Amino acid sequence: MERLLLTPEEAAEVLAVGRSTVYDLMRMRLLPSVKVGRGRRIPAVVLREFVDRLVAEQAS
Repeated sequence: MERLLLTPEEAAEVLAVGRSTVYDLMRMRLLPSVKVGRGRRIPAVVLREFVDRLVAEQAS
């Protein structure tokens, strides 16, 4: 079963960027996140949409 929520560290690994870059994207609201307990999680679908949006922007 695919995980629905990723930690910022996991999202950074998927995107091949640093953890601070993911936090910057979250702070700028370019990468929406949800609060779960004391931490933030990024929905997997949001991460996929973010990548699709980047690809579409660069293709045009």
